[in-house]
Amino acid sequence: MKLGLGLYRDRLTKDNFRFAKQAGCTHIVAHLVDYYNGVEGLPSTDKDRNMGIARPNEDVWSYENLVGLKKSMNDEGLVFEAIENFSPADWYDILMDGPTKKAQIEHLKQIVRNVGKAGIPIIGYNFSIAGVWGHVNRAVARGEAVTATFDLQEGPEETPIPNGQIWNMTYDFNAPKGFIPPISSAELWERLEHFLKELIPVAEEAGVRLAAHPDDPPMSTIRGYGRLVNQPHLYQKLLDIVPSHSNALEFCMGTLQEMTEGNVYEAIDQYSKQNAIGYVHFRNVIGKVPSYQEVFVDEGDIDMIKALRIFKKNKFDGVFIPDHTPQMTCKAPWHAGMAYALGYMKAALSIVNNE
Repeated sequence: MKLGLGLYRDRLTKDNFRFAKQAGCTHIVAHLVDYYNGVEGLPSTDKDRNMGIARPNEDVWSYENLVGLKKSMNDEGLVFEAIENFSPADWYDILMDGPTKKAQIEHLKQIVRNVGKAGIPIIGYNFSIAGVWGHVNRAVARGEAVTATFDLQEGPEETPIPNGQIWNMTYDFNAPKGFIPPISSAELWERLEHFLKELIPVAEEAGVRLAAHPDDPPMSTIRGYGRLVNQPHLYQKLLDIVPSHSNALEFCMGTLQEMTEGNVYEAIDQYSKQNAIGYVHFRNVIGKVPSYQEVFVDEGDIDMIKALRIFKKNKFDGVFIPDHTPQMTCKAPWHAGMAYALGYMKAALSIVNNE
């Protein structure tokens, strides 16, 4: 089992690659979508604050740029393990069943081919209309560290999503006034099935795994829009649509723990036994929906060592990253929080790998 670091697009720099290497990482998960630019930690989101602007057909997805980014990681002794998330501007009509869906499907197929040709093995994705939404940053982690919290009663008002936005990002500033109509979970599952049946055969040919993130927060609806994987057993439903090594999971331990059914240990066992997990978000939380908070990796409801032993028992040999973590009180809150998480993970992985 391997240690990695996830880096948002504005953090894909030589200094941060060296930071990862110094912290003991061997792999990088890169976000090419330009969200959270310059923001420390997981930002608060509401009807006014979102994750940024999504632009279609960016050159960052070209084969040449992917190879260049991979080389910059390799030059620092790191492996480019995965890309996390497609740009909302490149697949909003796939999610919305809109008029350009067919063209967007073909564009994503080319992205998958480019990623495979570049030798990058995994693309993570989150098939969602509302995306990751409703979190509020509060100084409630250990030592009053600022962290992401979710509380359905005290959080932001669940307003509908304006036209021209999806997944917390704006892709069309000229969209007509109004809001995206309500979309049920059943409709979203139908759209996911079409997506998987189109993309998985291309991913198989390209040697790429498409890895699905669960819904965070794992509510049945957010802002009036249905969700997909908000309980652990629904991951199996997704895998069964197109049984394939290329149809995989981006396994977020914190999100699974936030769910109201099952438990995270059973989910790890079920899906790692199937070799269905692409890579892991190694994150801890306290509480479940509709109220929880993200915490330091060693203080939450998950016994992280127990979890790692289940992964090892089932011969999982993939990458673990801290997707986000509380910010520490210093001049570099994100780096300090990540360094703390990575140090814990490095030690834990060393212990369990060598048992």
